[in-house]
Amino acid sequence: MRLFLFDLLALLLFAVVGLLSHGRPVDPGGIGRTLLPVLFVWLLLSPFLSTYRRPTLGNLLLTWLLAFPAGLWLRGMILGEPFGVGFFIFLAVAMGFSLLFLLLFRGLAKLLKAW
Repeated sequence: MRLFLFDLLALLLFAVVGLLSHGRPVDPGGIGRTLLPVLFVWLLLSPFLSTYRRPTLGNLLLTWLLAFPAGLWLRGMILGEPFGVGFFIFLAVAMGFSLLFLLLFRGLAKLLKAW
């Protein structure tokens, strides 16, 4: 459970930084629109991928690799955003920054002996 909280904090930071970088307000609605679709897919997949039952770097990367594109696609569908080249550019940037935050928070978890 502690490791999930570190991942949740990383995803929350990702959402906040994303909102700020796009000049959008950091409020519950903005965070929800940004984070909830990804978190939904993340939580759906993580039991099947042993993300927290056997918390290895490989399991984290597999969860991230599957959950982030699916969650961002779901987000786009909910918000009615067009699916095209712009989506793939957004996906590439989001994947890079989300991985950075996840790895930083997993490193923090390791330092605090929560992983």
